[in-house]
Amino acid sequence: MTKKLFMFEKPLGMRDTLPFLYEIKKRVRQAMVREIETWGYELIETPTLEYYETVGAASAIDDHQLFKLLDQQGHTLVLRPDMTAPIARLAASRLYQDGNPLRLAYNANVFRAQQREGGRPAEFEQIGVECIGDGTVAADAEVISVMIAALKQTGLRNFTVAIGHIGYVNALFLEILGNEERASVLRRFLYEKNYVGYREHVKSLPLSSIDQKRLLQLLHLRGNDKTMEDARELVHSEEGKRAVDELCELASALQLYGVDGAVKIDMSLVSHMSYYTGILFEVYAEHVGFPIGNGGRYDELLEKFSRKAPATGFGVRVDRLIEALGESEAEAAIECIVFSQERFAEALELARTKRREGKRVVLQHILGIRDIDAYSKKYQPITYLLGSGGKEE
Repeated sequence: MTKKLFMFEKPLGMRDTLPFLYEIKKRVRQAMVREIETWGYELIETPTLEYYETVGAASAIDDHQLFKLLDQQGHTLVLRPDMTAPIARLAASRLYQDGNPLRLAYNANVFRAQQREGGRPAEFEQIGVECIGDGTVAADAEVISVMIAALKQTGLRNFTVAIGHIGYVNALFLEILGNEERASVLRRFLYEKNYVGYREHVKSLPLSSIDQKRLLQLLHLRGNDKTMEDARELVHSEEGKRAVDELCELASALQLYGVDGAVKIDMSLVSHMSYYTGILFEVYAEHVGFPIGNGGRYDELLEKFSRKAPATGFGVRVDRLIEALGESEAEAAIECIVFSQERFAEALELARTKRREGKRVVLQHILGIRDIDAYSKKYQPITYLLGSGGKEE
Protein backbone atom coordinates (compact mmCIF):
# COMPACT_ATOMS: atom_id res chain seq x y z
CA MET A 1 0.00 0.00 0.00
CA THR A 2 2.82 2.40 0.90
CA LYS A 3 4.60 1.72 -2.37
CA LYS A 4 1.50 2.62 -4.38
CA LEU A 5 0.93 5.78 -2.34
CA PHE A 6 4.37 7.24 -3.08
CA MET A 7 5.04 5.78 -6.53
CA PHE A 8 4.10 8.96 -8.40
CA GLU A 9 4.35 11.49 -5.58
CA LYS A 10 7.12 14.04 -5.04
CA PRO A 11 8.35 15.54 -1.77
CA LEU A 12 6.51 18.69 -0.71
CA GLY A 13 7.47 21.67 -2.85
CA MET A 14 9.45 19.68 -5.43
CA ARG A 15 8.53 19.92 -9.12
CA ASP A 16 9.26 18.06 -12.33
CA THR A 17 10.42 20.06 -15.35
CA LEU A 18 8.84 18.75 -18.54
CA PRO A 19 10.52 19.20 -21.95
CA PHE A 20 8.51 22.25 -23.10
CA LEU A 21 9.26 24.12 -19.83
CA TYR A 22 12.88 23.02 -19.90
CA GLU A 23 13.23 24.61 -23.35
CA ILE A 24 11.83 27.90 -22.06
CA LYS A 25 14.11 27.82 -19.02
CA LYS A 26 17.12 27.08 -21.21
CA ARG A 27 16.41 30.02 -23.49
CA VAL A 28 15.88 32.40 -20.57
CA ARG A 29 18.97 31.09 -18.81
CA GLN A 30 21.19 31.47 -21.88
CA ALA A 31 19.94 34.99 -22.59
CA MET A 32 20.68 36.18 -19.05
CA VAL A 33 24.04 34.45 -18.73
CA ARG A 34 25.27 35.79 -22.09
CA GLU A 35 24.47 39.34 -21.02
CA ILE A 36 26.04 38.92 -17.59
CA GLU A 37 29.25 37.60 -19.14
CA THR A 38 29.52 40.65 -21.42
CA TRP A 39 29.88 42.77 -18.27
CA GLY A 40 32.93 40.74 -17.26
CA TYR A 41 31.35 38.55 -14.58
CA GLU A 42 32.81 35.04 -14.26
CA LEU A 43 30.54 32.04 -13.63
CA ILE A 44 31.28 29.73 -10.72
CA GLU A 45 29.65 26.73 -9.03
CA THR A 46 29.46 25.82 -5.36
CA PRO A 47 28.45 22.51 -3.72
CA THR A 48 24.79 21.67 -3.28
CA LEU A 49 25.59 20.61 0.29
CA GLU A 50 27.18 23.01 2.78
CA TYR A 51 27.91 22.89 6.52
CA TYR A 52 25.07 24.13 8.69
CA GLU A 53 27.46 25.88 11.09
CA THR A 54 28.94 28.05 8.34
CA VAL A 55 26.82 28.67 5.25
CA GLY A 56 23.58 27.56 6.90
CA ALA A 57 24.00 29.99 9.78
CA ALA A 58 25.21 32.83 7.54
CA SER A 59 22.47 32.52 4.93
CA ALA A 60 19.83 34.59 6.81
CA ILE A 61 17.18 32.02 5.84
CA ASP A 62 14.96 30.97 8.75
CA ASP A 63 16.13 27.75 10.36
CA HIS A 64 12.82 25.96 9.77
CA GLN A 65 13.26 26.45 6.01
CA LEU A 66 16.61 24.64 5.87
CA PHE A 67 16.89 21.07 4.60
CA LYS A 68 19.23 19.39 7.10
CA LEU A 69 20.99 16.03 7.09
CA LEU A 70 23.97 14.38 8.77
CA ASP A 71 27.14 13.15 7.08
CA GLN A 72 28.97 9.99 8.17
CA GLN A 73 31.05 11.96 10.66
CA GLY A 74 27.96 13.39 12.35
CA HIS A 75 28.29 16.91 10.96
CA THR A 76 25.05 18.73 10.18
CA LEU A 77 24.77 19.66 6.51
CA VAL A 78 22.23 21.78 4.64
CA LEU A 79 21.08 21.95 1.06
CA ARG A 80 22.17 25.46 0.08
CA PRO A 81 19.26 27.83 0.80
CA ASP A 82 20.73 30.71 -1.20
CA MET A 83 23.84 31.44 -3.27
CA THR A 84 25.15 34.60 -1.64
CA ALA A 85 26.44 32.89 1.50
CA PRO A 86 28.23 30.04 -0.38
CA ILE A 87 29.88 32.55 -2.70
CA ALA A 88 30.92 34.63 0.31
CA ARG A 89 32.53 31.50 1.76
CA LEU A 90 34.34 30.74 -1.47
CA ALA A 91 35.50 34.31 -1.98
CA ALA A 92 36.75 34.63 1.59
CA SER A 93 38.65 31.34 1.49
CA ARG A 94 40.19 31.33 -2.00
CA LEU A 95 39.40 34.21 -4.34
CA TYR A 96 39.45 37.51 -2.46
CA GLN A 97 43.17 37.71 -1.72
CA ASP A 98 44.52 41.06 -2.94
CA GLY A 99 41.63 43.29 -1.93
CA ASN A 100 40.67 44.11 -5.51
CA PRO A 101 37.06 43.70 -6.67
CA LEU A 102 35.75 40.32 -7.78
CA ARG A 103 32.89 39.93 -10.24
CA LEU A 104 31.29 36.52 -9.91
CA ALA A 105 28.09 35.05 -11.36
CA TYR A 106 26.06 31.90 -10.86
CA ASN A 107 23.20 29.83 -12.23
CA ALA A 108 22.09 27.29 -9.63
CA ASN A 109 19.22 25.67 -7.78
CA VAL A 110 18.57 26.56 -4.14
CA PHE A 111 16.44 24.75 -1.57
CA ARG A 112 14.02 26.06 1.06
CA ALA A 113 11.60 23.80 2.90
CA GLN A 114 7.96 24.89 2.69
CA GLN A 115 4.97 24.44 4.97
CA ARG A 116 2.22 22.22 3.57
CA GLU A 117 -0.16 25.14 3.15
CA GLY A 118 2.46 27.31 1.43
CA GLY A 119 2.11 25.94 -2.11
CA ARG A 120 5.52 27.33 -3.09
CA PRO A 121 8.45 25.49 -4.65
CA ALA A 122 11.03 24.10 -2.26
CA GLU A 123 13.63 23.98 -5.04
CA PHE A 124 14.05 26.77 -7.56
CA GLU A 125 16.63 28.12 -9.98
CA GLN A 126 18.39 31.44 -9.45
CA ILE A 127 20.62 33.46 -11.75
CA GLY A 128 22.63 36.28 -10.26
CA VAL A 129 25.88 38.11 -9.68
CA GLU A 130 28.01 39.16 -6.72
CA CYS A 131 30.42 42.11 -6.87
CA ILE A 132 32.80 41.62 -3.96
CA GLY A 133 35.39 44.10 -2.70
CA ASP A 134 33.90 47.32 -4.07
CA GLY A 135 32.17 49.55 -1.53
CA THR A 136 31.27 52.37 -3.90
CA VAL A 137 27.77 53.36 -4.98
CA ALA A 138 29.07 52.88 -8.53
CA ALA A 139 29.20 49.13 -7.82
CA ASP A 140 25.56 49.16 -6.69
CA ALA A 141 24.60 51.01 -9.88
CA GLU A 142 26.48 48.48 -11.99
CA VAL A 143 24.81 45.48 -10.37
CA ILE A 144 21.34 46.98 -10.86
CA SER A 145 22.16 47.88 -14.46
CA VAL A 146 23.46 44.37 -15.20
CA MET A 147 20.24 42.92 -13.83
CA ILE A 148 18.06 45.24 -15.92
CA ALA A 149 20.07 44.51 -19.07
CA ALA A 150 19.90 40.74 -18.47
CA LEU A 151 16.14 40.84 -17.90
CA LYS A 152 15.62 42.79 -21.11
CA GLN A 153 17.62 40.18 -23.01
CA THR A 154 15.01 37.58 -22.05
CA GLY A 155 12.30 39.71 -23.68
CA LEU A 156 10.87 41.11 -20.43
CA ARG A 157 9.66 44.68 -20.91
CA ASN A 158 7.12 45.71 -18.29
CA PHE A 159 9.00 45.58 -15.01
CA THR A 160 10.02 47.96 -12.23
CA VAL A 161 13.01 47.95 -9.91
CA ALA A 162 12.06 49.36 -6.49
CA ILE A 163 15.10 50.73 -4.67
CA GLY A 164 15.46 51.60 -1.01
CA HIS A 165 18.05 51.70 1.77
CA ILE A 166 17.85 49.53 4.88
CA GLY A 167 19.98 52.09 6.72
CA TYR A 168 17.29 54.72 6.25
CA VAL A 169 14.47 52.56 7.65
CA ASN A 170 16.63 51.42 10.57
CA ALA A 171 17.68 54.99 11.40
CA LEU A 172 14.12 56.33 11.31
CA PHE A 173 12.73 53.49 13.43
CA LEU A 174 15.53 53.72 15.99
CA GLU A 175 15.20 57.46 16.55
CA ILE A 176 11.41 57.21 16.96
CA LEU A 177 10.94 53.82 18.63
CA GLY A 178 14.16 53.69 20.64
CA ASN A 179 14.97 49.98 20.41
CA GLU A 180 15.41 47.13 17.96
CA GLU A 181 12.58 45.00 19.34
CA ARG A 182 9.93 47.58 18.45
CA ALA A 183 11.61 48.30 15.11
CA SER A 184 11.59 44.62 14.10
CA VAL A 185 7.80 44.46 14.46
CA LEU A 186 7.32 47.34 12.02
CA ARG A 187 9.92 45.96 9.61
CA ARG A 188 7.95 42.72 9.49
CA PHE A 189 4.82 44.56 8.40
CA LEU A 190 6.80 46.32 5.67
CA TYR A 191 8.42 43.11 4.42
CA GLU A 192 5.03 41.40 4.18
CA LYS A 193 3.63 44.48 2.39
CA ASN A 194 0.95 44.57 5.08
CA TYR A 195 0.47 48.32 5.05
CA VAL A 196 -2.93 48.16 6.75
CA GLY A 197 -1.37 46.24 9.63
CA TYR A 198 1.54 48.69 9.71
CA ARG A 199 -0.81 51.68 10.03
CA GLU A 200 -2.89 50.04 12.74
CA HIS A 201 0.19 49.07 14.72
CA VAL A 202 1.67 52.58 14.48
CA LYS A 203 -1.59 54.08 15.77
CA SER A 204 -1.50 51.69 18.74
CA LEU A 205 2.01 52.73 19.83
CA PRO A 206 2.44 55.10 22.81
CA LEU A 207 3.96 57.87 20.67
CA SER A 208 3.28 61.53 20.11
CA SER A 209 1.03 62.43 17.20
CA ILE A 210 4.08 63.94 15.47
CA ASP A 211 6.09 60.71 15.68
CA GLN A 212 3.12 58.62 14.58
CA LYS A 213 2.72 60.90 11.59
CA ARG A 214 6.42 60.49 10.72
CA LEU A 215 6.11 56.71 10.77
CA LEU A 216 2.99 56.83 8.62
CA GLN A 217 4.62 59.23 6.17
CA LEU A 218 7.28 56.61 5.44
CA LEU A 219 4.69 54.70 3.39
CA HIS A 220 4.34 57.68 1.04
CA LEU A 221 8.05 58.09 0.31
CA ARG A 222 7.93 56.52 -3.14
CA GLY A 223 8.44 57.68 -6.67
CA ASN A 224 10.29 60.74 -7.97
CA ASP A 225 13.10 63.11 -6.97
CA LYS A 226 10.87 64.90 -4.45
CA THR A 227 10.81 61.63 -2.55
CA MET A 228 14.46 62.18 -1.66
CA GLU A 229 13.80 65.69 -0.36
CA ASP A 230 10.88 64.51 1.76
CA ALA A 231 12.92 61.58 3.06
CA ARG A 232 15.74 63.91 4.14
CA GLU A 233 13.32 66.12 6.06
CA LEU A 234 11.66 63.16 7.77
CA VAL A 235 14.82 61.70 9.35
CA HIS A 236 17.04 63.55 11.85
CA SER A 237 20.05 61.28 12.34
CA GLU A 238 23.26 61.49 10.34
CA GLU A 239 22.95 57.80 9.43
CA GLY A 240 19.53 58.41 7.91
CA LYS A 241 20.64 61.46 5.94
CA ARG A 242 23.72 59.56 4.71
CA ALA A 243 21.42 56.84 3.37
CA VAL A 244 19.47 59.47 1.42
CA ASP A 245 22.73 60.86 0.02
CA GLU A 246 23.71 57.38 -1.19
CA LEU A 247 20.36 56.94 -2.91
CA CYS A 248 20.74 60.33 -4.62
CA GLU A 249 24.19 59.29 -5.84
CA LEU A 250 22.79 55.96 -7.02
CA ALA A 251 19.96 57.67 -8.91
CA SER A 252 22.48 59.86 -10.76
CA ALA A 253 24.61 56.82 -11.69
CA LEU A 254 21.59 54.88 -12.94
CA GLN A 255 20.67 57.86 -15.09
CA LEU A 256 24.12 57.69 -16.69
CA TYR A 257 23.57 53.99 -17.37
CA GLY A 258 20.28 54.91 -19.04
CA VAL A 259 18.17 52.58 -16.90
CA ASP A 260 16.50 55.15 -14.64
CA GLY A 261 13.22 54.70 -16.50
CA ALA A 262 12.88 51.21 -15.00
CA VAL A 263 13.60 52.38 -11.45
CA LYS A 264 11.51 53.91 -8.68
CA ILE A 265 12.49 54.92 -5.17
CA ASP A 266 10.71 53.22 -2.25
CA MET A 267 12.07 54.38 1.11
CA SER A 268 9.90 51.81 2.96
CA LEU A 269 11.59 48.86 1.25
CA VAL A 270 13.02 46.22 3.60
CA SER A 271 14.12 42.59 3.19
CA HIS A 272 13.82 39.36 5.15
CA MET A 273 17.53 38.77 4.44
CA SER A 274 19.20 40.11 7.57
CA TYR A 275 22.65 40.50 6.02
CA TYR A 276 21.74 43.55 3.88
CA THR A 277 23.45 46.68 5.18
CA GLY A 278 22.70 49.44 2.67
CA ILE A 279 21.06 49.90 -0.71
CA LEU A 280 18.59 47.14 -1.54
CA PHE A 281 16.13 46.52 -4.37
CA GLU A 282 13.35 44.28 -5.66
CA VAL A 283 12.09 43.62 -9.19
CA TYR A 284 8.38 43.52 -9.94
CA ALA A 285 6.70 42.51 -13.18
CA GLU A 286 3.14 42.48 -14.43
CA HIS A 287 0.92 39.49 -13.59
CA VAL A 288 3.31 38.17 -10.90
CA GLY A 289 2.37 38.57 -7.25
CA PHE A 290 5.89 38.23 -5.87
CA PRO A 291 9.23 39.89 -6.67
CA ILE A 292 10.94 38.09 -9.53
CA GLY A 293 14.34 39.13 -8.22
CA ASN A 294 16.05 41.10 -5.48
CA GLY A 295 19.42 42.18 -4.23
CA GLY A 296 21.42 44.74 -2.34
CA ARG A 297 24.56 45.58 -0.41
CA TYR A 298 25.86 43.21 2.28
CA ASP A 299 29.11 44.65 3.63
CA GLU A 300 29.31 42.44 6.75
CA LEU A 301 28.66 38.95 5.39
CA LEU A 302 32.24 38.05 4.40
CA GLU A 303 33.36 38.99 7.90
CA LYS A 304 31.50 35.89 9.11
CA PHE A 305 34.07 33.92 7.09
CA SER A 306 36.98 35.86 8.67
CA ARG A 307 37.62 38.18 5.73
CA LYS A 308 36.03 41.62 5.83
CA ALA A 309 34.96 43.02 2.46
CA PRO A 310 32.13 45.11 1.04
CA ALA A 311 29.85 43.40 -1.47
CA THR A 312 26.67 43.81 -3.49
CA GLY A 313 24.70 41.58 -5.83
CA PHE A 314 21.36 40.30 -7.08
CA GLY A 315 19.47 37.07 -7.68
CA VAL A 316 16.60 36.46 -10.14
CA ARG A 317 14.07 33.64 -9.72
CA VAL A 318 13.85 31.86 -13.09
CA ASP A 319 10.39 30.37 -12.41
CA ARG A 320 8.89 33.77 -11.59
CA LEU A 321 10.64 35.37 -14.56
CA ILE A 322 9.07 32.80 -16.89
CA GLU A 323 5.68 33.53 -15.31
CA ALA A 324 6.24 37.24 -15.99
CA LEU A 325 7.18 36.53 -19.60
CA GLY A 326 3.87 34.72 -19.99
CA GLU A 327 5.26 31.91 -22.12
CA SER A 328 3.26 28.68 -22.05
CA GLU A 329 5.27 26.63 -24.50
CA ALA A 330 8.51 26.68 -26.42
CA GLU A 331 8.59 26.88 -30.21
CA ALA A 332 8.82 23.53 -31.98
CA ALA A 333 12.36 23.36 -33.21
CA ILE A 334 12.95 19.63 -33.71
CA GLU A 335 12.80 17.95 -37.10
CA CYS A 336 12.11 14.27 -37.60
CA ILE A 337 13.15 11.73 -40.23
CA VAL A 338 10.99 8.60 -40.31
CA PHE A 339 12.61 5.77 -42.25
CA SER A 340 12.10 2.17 -43.22
CA GLN A 341 14.88 -0.42 -42.89
CA GLU A 342 15.88 -0.38 -46.56
CA ARG A 343 16.54 3.37 -46.40
CA PHE A 344 18.35 3.42 -43.05
CA ALA A 345 21.69 4.53 -44.54
CA GLU A 346 20.06 7.34 -46.54
CA ALA A 347 18.16 8.59 -43.48
CA LEU A 348 21.29 8.50 -41.36
CA GLU A 349 23.25 10.58 -43.86
CA LEU A 350 20.42 13.13 -44.13
CA ALA A 351 20.29 13.43 -40.33
CA ARG A 352 24.06 13.98 -40.18
CA THR A 353 23.84 16.72 -42.79
CA LYS A 354 21.06 18.54 -40.94
CA ARG A 355 22.87 18.25 -37.60
CA ARG A 356 26.04 19.75 -39.13
CA GLU A 357 23.82 22.70 -40.08
CA GLY A 358 22.96 23.12 -36.40
CA LYS A 359 19.47 21.62 -36.60
CA ARG A 360 17.96 19.30 -34.03
CA VAL A 361 16.94 16.05 -35.71
CA VAL A 362 15.21 12.89 -34.49
CA LEU A 363 15.89 9.74 -36.50
CA GLN A 364 13.00 7.28 -36.08
CA HIS A 365 12.43 3.79 -37.54
CA ILE A 366 8.87 3.43 -38.82
CA LEU A 367 8.40 0.10 -37.00
CA GLY A 368 9.02 1.84 -33.64
CA ILE A 369 5.93 4.04 -34.03
CA ARG A 370 2.50 2.90 -32.84
CA ASP A 371 0.39 5.92 -33.92
CA ILE A 372 1.94 7.77 -36.87
CA ASP A 373 -0.62 10.60 -36.78
CA ALA A 374 -0.02 11.40 -33.10
CA TYR A 375 3.73 11.05 -33.48
CA SER A 376 4.00 13.37 -36.49
CA LYS A 377 2.34 16.22 -34.55
CA LYS A 378 5.37 16.47 -32.28
CA TYR A 379 7.82 17.54 -35.00
CA GLN A 380 8.09 20.15 -37.70
CA PRO A 381 9.02 19.44 -40.40
CA ILE A 382 8.83 15.66 -40.66
CA THR A 383 10.49 13.74 -43.51
CA TYR A 384 9.53 10.21 -44.56
CA LEU A 385 12.06 7.89 -46.21
CA LEU A 386 10.01 4.76 -46.78
CA GLY A 387 10.29 1.83 -49.16
CA SER A 388 12.33 2.37 -52.31
CA GLY A 389 10.59 5.58 -53.44
CA GLY A 390 11.67 9.19 -53.17
CA LYS A 391 11.70 11.44 -50.13
CA GLU A 392 8.35 12.65 -48.75
CA GLU A 393 7.83 15.59 -46.35
